[in-house]
Amino acid sequence: MRSRSGSCCRARHYAARGPLREICPAGVSTCARLVYPRGTAIDHGVPVFLKRKNKGELRVLAGESIAEYGFGDGHPFGRDRHEVFLRSLRERDLENRVWIEDPERPATRAELELFHTTRHVRFIERMSIEGIGFLDEGDTPAFPGVYHTAANVVGATLHAGELLATGEARRVFIPIAGLHHAARDKTSGFCVFNDIGVLVENLRKRHGIQRIAYVDIDAHHGDGVYYGFASDPDLVFVDIHEDGRFLFPGTGHREEVGIGPAEGRKLNIPLHPGAGDEEFNAAWEECEAFLAAARPEFYILAAGADSLAGDPLTHLQYSEGAHGRAARAVCRLADDHAQGRVLALGAGGYNRRNVAAAWSRVVAEFADSL
Repeated sequence: MRSRSGSCCRARHYAARGPLREICPAGVSTCARLVYPRGTAIDHGVPVFLKRKNKGELRVLAGESIAEYGFGDGHPFGRDRHEVFLRSLRERDLENRVWIEDPERPATRAELELFHTTRHVRFIERMSIEGIGFLDEGDTPAFPGVYHTAANVVGATLHAGELLATGEARRVFIPIAGLHHAARDKTSGFCVFNDIGVLVENLRKRHGIQRIAYVDIDAHHGDGVYYGFASDPDLVFVDIHEDGRFLFPGTGHREEVGIGPAEGRKLNIPLHPGAGDEEFNAAWEECEAFLAAARPEFYILAAGADSLAGDPLTHLQYSEGAHGRAARAVCRLADDHAQGRVLALGAGGYNRRNVAAAWSRVVAEFADSL
């Protein structure tokens, strides 16, 4: 991606605490803004890991453009989740195994309206100017600039889709993305726009990728995606979540298997509160067989960390091993029949230690798979 001036985009060392120091890597002329953790080894202006490792096959999209998506220090979906994740990459010695970039690419109105109604997009624009009140029934506060901030998240997900669809990358992870509750016509559950829905529609329109798998292991059911594509037979939907009788949004029952031509193309597996790795593993066996039979062309994994034990909003009891298993399996499936294309999104997670553990585990599995 070229910068607005036509010169190469800026690359930066990311400091979890303290200022950012800008560099311009020699030989990088068509990049998005690259964000390297402090301590990254540089050789003649180019990070050593780009020379010795995956050549950009594994990308992490992170930086200021998506870090701003959050609802204040007292809100479960605070902006600190982004910093917690980047710090975890360094602590697990992963920062030199990935290509980290900030796409700084907001979705356009036309792109948002691939999935969302014009009325909803205009409502968010208006609330973004006013900056007060709520965007839904009381979970998602408005703030000045919320439209642009949410459009940046959707834009990051679209950029990831481009990287994967064109073969520039095989695995991509975005920590602040996976806003799976937003419906076509409304905000819901901390999710202003549904980046997943926009991506699915965009992949079909721009790249002709029709059969897409959406795999969700967040504790909450991905209702915005399910109902947004309930009658779409080419959106293969798999979701393991806490039973909706005990947790928002109250959906995702076993009998919800798709509507009309999509009947049998959706798999919802609700688990009782307190379910842990044993229950997850049993459910995952069913999911993996379902996905292998469907043979999608592209995989999206919503890797919400709120299914780990200790989340303040949910009641599941997984370890990070559940996320590791899901990430490994999805990579294996994608390598078999989807040209290796896997996009993982951070989705939910409100215990910061769990966010660090689950998301960095997914990145580690991606790195090991290449």
